[in-house]
Amino acid sequence: MKPILWKNNRLELLDQTLLPHKKEYHVCQTHLDVAQAIRSMKVRGAPAIGVAAAFGMVLAFNSFLKKQKEKEILEQTLEEALREAAAVLRSARPTAANLAWAVNKMLYCAQKDSFSTDHLEQLFERKALSLMEDDIKTNMRLAEYGSELIQPDSCILTYCNTGSLATAGYGTALGVIKTAQASAKNISVMVCETRPFLQGARLTAWELQQERIPFTLITDNMAGYFMSRGKIHCVVVGADRIASNGDTANKIGTYTLAVLAKRHQIPFYVAAPFSTFDLRISDGSQIPIEERNSSEVTQIDNVKIAPWGVKVANPAFDITPSELITAIITEKGVLHPPYVESLIDMGSP
Repeated sequence: MKPILWKNNRLELLDQTLLPHKKEYHVCQTHLDVAQAIRSMKVRGAPAIGVAAAFGMVLAFNSFLKKQKEKEILEQTLEEALREAAAVLRSARPTAANLAWAVNKMLYCAQKDSFSTDHLEQLFERKALSLMEDDIKTNMRLAEYGSELIQPDSCILTYCNTGSLATAGYGTALGVIKTAQASAKNISVMVCETRPFLQGARLTAWELQQERIPFTLITDNMAGYFMSRGKIHCVVVGADRIASNGDTANKIGTYTLAVLAKRHQIPFYVAAPFSTFDLRISDGSQIPIEERNSSEVTQIDNVKIAPWGVKVANPAFDITPSELITAIITEKGVLHPPYVESLIDMGSP
């Protein structure tokens, strides 16, 4: 499954708003196209939007280079153009740490080369491609560590979508599940639908079908019922930003699942690469929470399900306190509480 393609100096994104009914790629030819694709959820998942944004920076560079070669009057220097593109891309979705991380990697690459168009013409594209390749390798290492935590014959509850679609091509939490399945652990999965955007029902269910991993789709408010009856043995979720104390921002509803897991003494694991950590912040209260359009709550597939004019709140993420998290699975190994000390022992990102 290739959610992100770079072909002939243009970015092609598997349009996740059309899945599972239609498989179609959305073409981005400018950094503004990429920012809009991120905002509109055509591409989503913290690692995936980071990789997409890296190619958005390449498109911004290519646009500048084209104008320069065609002798157009340039209103900005290359540095100004790239910094402006970076700001646009970063603002597309404010919660995910990977987005700013990838954009900053690209800016650092340009800055290190003194924003020289001659040197950057090949280097910049190679940098974005390496970020994409590294994401897949990182997720596979992470998945190996996570798989060791999964007991044979387990039923794993997962939330939102954290597989190939949410990354450059393998997955974080869903990557752990795929690796556990490949290790002949005889696992099964319970997939929460993940309202309001239904990433679980539309995307995770589709991915698990492709992988031929046995699963059951449930509504979000059924999780407690199945936990109370011993049907769920662990929870594995992804993350969009992790504070230095381990507080984790993830899809709205994750906090509820963590509380339920704690009540029923079920391990609650977060799977995320080190690029998701934001060590500048001490705890989850400092993580910005994106508020999305009310239509995501009042409509499903453009069908109105609520009365006209209702007041709607639609935060896209919530914060799971570190004390509810059993362990955080990374590409460097598994972190255990207290996470501040674990991060120091393992080495900061």
